[in-house]
Amino acid sequence: MNPPVSAQITERSGSNLALAFVLLPPRKRAAMAALYAFCREVDDIADEESVPPSQRAETLARWREEARVACAGGRPTLPVVVELQPFAREFALPFELFDQLIQGVEMDLRPTRYPDFQALEVYCYHVASVVGLLSIQIFGFVDPACRRYADALGKALQLTNILRDVGEDARRGRIYLPESEMRRHGVTADEIVGGRDSDRFRSLAKAVAERARGHYAAARASLPRVDLRSMVAAEMMGAVYWRLLRELESRDFPVLGPERVRLGSARKLVLLLGAWLRIKTGLPVSTYGK
Repeated sequence: MNPPVSAQITERSGSNLALAFVLLPPRKRAAMAALYAFCREVDDIADEESVPPSQRAETLARWREEARVACAGGRPTLPVVVELQPFAREFALPFELFDQLIQGVEMDLRPTRYPDFQALEVYCYHVASVVGLLSIQIFGFVDPACRRYADALGKALQLTNILRDVGEDARRGRIYLPESEMRRHGVTADEIVGGRDSDRFRSLAKAVAERARGHYAAARASLPRVDLRSMVAAEMMGAVYWRLLRELESRDFPVLGPERVRLGSARKLVLLLGAWLRIKTGLPVSTYGK
């Protein structure tokens, strides 16, 4: 028997998020694979530049309607949504969050610039914090303050992604770095698109890294102690992306060229093992934001 479509998508992705799933019980692991597959599919629709934006928008509208039907107990038809539906019911995943997620990926259908950090973090909320809010429903939490944790950690991870992918995004016509920060550091869009590194660009990147650090610290501070163990997969993500941010900083942000900065599989596995050992010994899992 072939594995579920969601599991196949998750396995093919090689995502850091998928790596963290191994720490979850089987049922929650399957639920997270289904959620991840949904997120992956809608993100890929928005990124398919060979398809006209109007057609991509129509496809995303269909996925929105399928999510609405699934959350309302109807009969969705898309295989990924069909597999997600029982988990949406079991873990009370609200349609409002799926709608907000799709609103986020729709922002990438058109050339968009972000005037300041506040505007950029609205985007980060939609494409990352919302995924965190859905994920903690599956992980199970007790203290409602855990929602603040998911929001902050999502923004930290997305800002780290944005920093890592500056050059790659620019070659696709997207610059996520806030315009106010670009002006403050004297960096132009043409320099970023052209991959022209400079002390000014590195100063800009450092400012974005500091913003990300603030969100990591906020996530660490807002995670309720009662929910430490249930958030192990999220904490694993925090540990991996924190290490990635530090790698970018230590290498002076080599993010404008074609090579993406990555953490090797061995380093990720060490972080995973470390998180597991900290849980087993009763220590706080958080290893980021210090």
